[in-house]
Amino acid sequence: MTRPFRFGVNLIAPSPGDAWRAKCRRAEELGFDVISVADHLGMPSPFPALVAAAEATTRPRLGTFVLNCAFWNPVLLAREVATAVALTDGRLELGLGTGYVRAEFEQAGVEWGTPGSRVDRLLHTVEELERLLPSSGPGSRPPLLIGGNGDRMLRIVAEHADIAAFVGARPAPELPSGLFPLSAEELDGRVAAYRKFAADRAEPAERNLLVQLVDVTDDPAASARPWLERMPTLTEQDVLDSPLVLVGSVEQIARRLIEQRERFGFSYITVLEPHMEVLAPVIEELRGR
Repeated sequence: MTRPFRFGVNLIAPSPGDAWRAKCRRAEELGFDVISVADHLGMPSPFPALVAAAEATTRPRLGTFVLNCAFWNPVLLAREVATAVALTDGRLELGLGTGYVRAEFEQAGVEWGTPGSRVDRLLHTVEELERLLPSSGPGSRPPLLIGGNGDRMLRIVAEHADIAAFVGARPAPELPSGLFPLSAEELDGRVAAYRKFAADRAEPAERNLLVQLVDVTDDPAASARPWLERMPTLTEQDVLDSPLVLVGSVEQIARRLIEQRERFGFSYITVLEPHMEVLAPVIEELRGR
């Protein structure tokens, strides 16, 4: 089954109240289906920001993209989620991840641990939320998005998530972003693994991809240049071929998204706040498709 496109924007820049609400209204005007907030230090606190977004808008869903489970006690998180579900009139989508920026763990005084222990913590959080939040009624469990890349994470995604969020990158502590993009072929392998783990699902999950670069331009080489400066092992073609990059005319980007939906199953596309305005004509081009 081919799902219609949904588009989300991940708001990452702190703003005063009026400016925040205006930014959320602008996202709604541009056609975004989801307004989400990250969970990094120095960025807006997710739940107050999403409640304010709900007050300023009527249509978009509101999402955490994604909570770092290491920062949250699961029992207290269940209280936050139930309250946010009520205050957003049921528009909340809950996104969870393991966290990947070691410096943030250290700054927050949270144990970094091992990849396995971080996945253990996420799984415990998911299981506790399933236990504590009712499946229906006030404060009920919202749709669950889980972001991951490794086999164990993809198994958890296949078992528990309504939305499978593909990171499209691997950890790279030596880089400022902490992540290095996967090639399209590597992402094929991750999607194939997920398909295997999810083969017994009664209902397929929606698939999401966080796109890192959007530029409507007739000069793709100029768009790729900042990535090459940060990741010199990549070639210009590597950047332009990355599933995380949408560069070209509106029509070319729309066609690329359709092709990637056919190849990987990505129908829910999230972009970062700096690319919100740039993506708007592409959303219009793909509306209802």
